[in-house]
Amino acid sequence: MRMFGYPLETIYLFTLIICGSLTFLYLLISDVVHGVFESIGVHVLNPTLVLSFLTFVSAGGYLLEKLTSVQSWLIVLISSAISLVLVTLLNVFVLIPIASAEESLNYSESDLKGRMGKVIISIPENGFGEVLIEGVSGRIAKPAISIDQSSIPQDTAILIVDMKNGVAHVMPHERLELPL
Repeated sequence: MRMFGYPLETIYLFTLIICGSLTFLYLLISDVVHGVFESIGVHVLNPTLVLSFLTFVSAGGYLLEKLTSVQSWLIVLISSAISLVLVTLLNVFVLIPIASAEESLNYSESDLKGRMGKVIISIPENGFGEVLIEGVSGRIAKPAISIDQSSIPQDTAILIVDMKNGVAHVMPHERLELPL
């Protein structure tokens, strides 16, 4: 069958090349594009899913046109159904977990206020040391200064009172062990 004066295999192949290239390019610049759309308040379908769907449809259509003698309208339906399944699997098992994992590792300075840690480099009077804060996403080491300008020795439990310009303002804190 021919469409626009070209055989369907050729149309599928060019669509595959163009959509595959656009998908790869979008993956490289997706954060910028997403930020632009978010800043102007436009919410569109996920371009990764749309481009992946078109890539899978064109790849399936090309292969089925080349390798089978099934009618062209049936090939479009088969490749669309397969693409829908593949894109759904891609979204559920790859894109959604990646998006949620990316968000769970982020923290801001205000998130550290009120957290406990320990001194790993002693804090001298009127000077800076370093504290280690343990959390679900890992350990965070931050420069620290004593809130009352007193010295705090190494391995002392601390409480973060404030965060200013990336420096934790801390005070010694006694951890209470509760009986079980």
